[in-house]
Amino acid sequence: MSDDNLKNLSKKTAQPLRVAVLVSGSGSNLQVLINAMQATALPIEIVGVISNREDAYAITRAKDAAIPVAILSHVASGKRMGIKTFETHANAQLISWQPDLIVLAGFMRVLSSSFIDNAPAPMINLHPALLPAYKGLDTHQRAIQAGERHHGCSIHVVTAELDAGAVLTQAMLEVRQKEDAASLQFRVQKAEHQLLPWTILLIANGVINLNDQVDDAKTSYLPALPLKLWLDD
Repeated sequence: MSDDNLKNLSKKTAQPLRVAVLVSGSGSNLQVLINAMQATALPIEIVGVISNREDAYAITRAKDAAIPVAILSHVASGKRMGIKTFETHANAQLISWQPDLIVLAGFMRVLSSSFIDNAPAPMINLHPALLPAYKGLDTHQRAIQAGERHHGCSIHVVTAELDAGAVLTQAMLEVRQKEDAASLQFRVQKAEHQLLPWTILLIANGVINLNDQVDDAKTSYLPALPLKLWLDD
């Protein structure tokens, strides 16, 4: 989806959606959101970024955009921060930022049910597979080995069970003959860069409601979740 199309759709939203992003790696999806925010193509304000790795390039991306960053990788003694300590600090940081939405974009730690249930905003995760298939790691290689004709990525609600929350949106592409995992990963990442802003725009405009149970009768004109983005590249 182009920036112009995003801009046209985003005009429906008056107040920007306050978004916090949790990262562990290069932050290419974070950069997509930063670019869309700066171009006013998405009605969002990225209020902060939390990284569980001090060497994540996503930190540089956030700082270059003057976005607050919290690095929660090690304790003062130099020991790697345990998950309970991480969650305590992360929860306090999120509460101080008061986001409307928390996005896990390449975040590589499993969070506890207590942290998820007590988060100050709904939480979504970007997963590189067509859930419910291929939960966990090495999704591209597993899809190729299984002979899948289609592969892609999903955005789902975060729950205590790994990659098991309600799937909101998916982007699907065709697996090419003799394709390897690296090639498929590259193509899926390009799909992620379209799916994530599209999904956040749907949330910002109220098409996808993460806070309330929506009466099916009132939304019968909408397609059932997950909403799918079909890509032909």
